[in-house]
Amino acid sequence: MARERTLARRRAGVLAAATAALALAGTAPASAGPAGPGGPAGGAGTARTSPPAGAPPGAETSLPAGTLGSAGTSGTFGASGTSGPAGISESAGLSALAAGSVRGHDVSSHQKRVDWATAAARGARFVYVKATESTAYRNPYFSGQYSGAREAGLLRGAYHFALPDRSSGTRQAAYFVRYGGGWRPDGWTLPPALDIEYNPYSTRHKCYGLGKTRMVRWIRAFSDEVERQTGRRPVIYTTTQWWKLCTGNSRAFSSSNPLWIARHGTSRPGTLPGGWRYWTFWQYATKGRLPGDQNLFNGPLSRLRTLARSR
Repeated sequence: MARERTLARRRAGVLAAATAALALAGTAPASAGPAGPGGPAGGAGTARTSPPAGAPPGAETSLPAGTLGSAGTSGTFGASGTSGPAGISESAGLSALAAGSVRGHDVSSHQKRVDWATAAARGARFVYVKATESTAYRNPYFSGQYSGAREAGLLRGAYHFALPDRSSGTRQAAYFVRYGGGWRPDGWTLPPALDIEYNPYSTRHKCYGLGKTRMVRWIRAFSDEVERQTGRRPVIYTTTQWWKLCTGNSRAFSSSNPLWIARHGTSRPGTLPGGWRYWTFWQYATKGRLPGDQNLFNGPLSRLRTLARSR
C-alpha cells in the first residue's frame, strides 16, 4: 500500500487478523514474546499456526518511511514505533510459510502495469490493490491491476488509504465502494480493506489531529458504511504502534474486522493491537519476489477462499 516515491513514507505494517474474522480465515494466535530483530519497541509476539479448538473457519504517493501508502508509493518504514529500511529482505517473513501460510502482495499506482502471470508463477495467490485515497484520489491503474490479477488466477481485494482529517469515515467509505471497494461472493473477491496509519502529510499530526475517541468513531463510521453497502466488514491494515497511539489500543474491532498487521524485518508479526488474537494478513517486507509489498495470509489457501466467500 504505497504511494509514488516522491515523498518519503513511514509505513509500519499490515493488518493482523480479527478474532472472529481470523478464526474465520483460519489464522493463528500470537503470544507475547521478546522483541524480534529490528522490531518496534514493546516486544513481539510468536505466531502459532493452529487456531484454538472449535474456532470457525475462517494502499499511493510516497509517504514518510514506512507507510502503506497514499497516492501510490512505497518506501521505508521508520516513523514512530516502526523499524527497518525499505527493501528489507523478505526472508524474515517466510518462516510462516512452513506453517502453511499463503504468499501474496499489495500494489498501487507505483507498480503501474503488473506482470500478473509472472507474479503467479513466483507464488502469488492473492493481492490487495489500492483503489482510493480520501475522496479525491483514484488509482489510475486500478481497473487493469484488479482485472489482471483475477485473469491470472489470484484472489484479489481493494484497499482505501484513509485521511481522517479530510472528511468523515462514512463519506470516504462511500467513495471507496463507488470506485473499486465493492465485494461479491464469487469466491475470488477478498473483503474490502482500510489502510489506517501514520499521517503521510504531517509528522506533527500523526493521528490526523483526531483524539483517540474521535479516531475510533471515524473507523467505526467507515466500517459501518462499508458493511452497509457490501455486506462485509473491512479488513483493517495498521501497525501496533499507531493503533496504540491513535486509538488508545481500542478493542472495538477485534471481534468484527480481520487484522492486516504491518511489521517489517522480523521473523514474526509481533504483539497484536487492540484485542486481536490472530492476524489474518501480515505485511512483512516492502520488497521481494513479488511486485509491491510482500504479504502472507495466516492459513492455507482453502481458508483464504473461505474468507473470500463468507459474509
